[in-house]
Amino acid sequence: MTTNARLRAFVEVAETGSVRAAAERLYITESAVSAAITSLVKDVGVALLERNGRGVRLTPAGERYADYARTILGLHEQAEAAARDQVRPGEGLIRIAAVTTAGEHVLPDLLTSFRATHARSQLRLQVAPRDAVWPMLSHHEVDLVVAGRPPEGTRGRVRAVRSNTLVVVGRPALAADFNPGGATWLMREQGSGVRATCLAVLGTLDVEPAQLALGSHGAVVAGAVAGLGVTLVAREAVAEKLAAGQLVELPVPGTPLDRPWHVVTHRSTTASTELLVAHLLTDHRWALPAG
Repeated sequence: MTTNARLRAFVEVAETGSVRAAAERLYITESAVSAAITSLVKDVGVALLERNGRGVRLTPAGERYADYARTILGLHEQAEAAARDQVRPGEGLIRIAAVTTAGEHVLPDLLTSFRATHARSQLRLQVAPRDAVWPMLSHHEVDLVVAGRPPEGTRGRVRAVRSNTLVVVGRPALAADFNPGGATWLMREQGSGVRATCLAVLGTLDVEPAQLALGSHGAVVAGAVAGLGVTLVAREAVAEKLAAGQLVELPVPGTPLDRPWHVVTHRSTTASTELLVAHLLTDHRWALPAG
């Protein structure tokens, strides 16, 4: 088994906490995964995993090693894509990560128009919460991220921005005398930037309303339409439901909120990634970052 294959097996075990789950993800046998881990531990010279009930977990040394392993794998894939770009411009792999709302409502049209002019390009999109997409960029597992403002210390380059307004929405019947403290608030999944923003808004109101975690963008919107409660959401993502009268914007102090989308890449990028950024900037809704 190659070094890359061993590292991949280790990363999958680290993420799943199980040799069996890692084997299923990689479509190889459990014995092959175990052999890869044994070989790595022998090379490193310290324990990387330890038993945890029926599964395994990383030791402190394993956590450090996993962090480097993800970066090594990400850089290796990026290096291969960059080399192919030199020979076949416009046909390379572009690895994209986006938070849920951007992945569902911002990127589909953009990627469709990009493929219309770059049909041979290879696109890979991962949609995940905010807390997951930025580490992907740090580990070079993706080339480009579409999300809100990057966290402090993010090693990347903001290439474009686009307006994004967050509003509180609910059933039309709630609009007459809406009371934020008396409503049930439908919450996104842990790690979601919108969830964190919603909690911050409620914190400024000094209220403790009922909360119901539904775990995804689609679920909170559907819940609001059904009358389960109210939620904070991108106006663009519910434009059709607002126009149809299924939802209305509700008056809450501190909202609407301006939370622009950001496109962020590595400082050194592949030629194919640059093509996507250039295409994105032909859309008038996107602009170069200030400064």
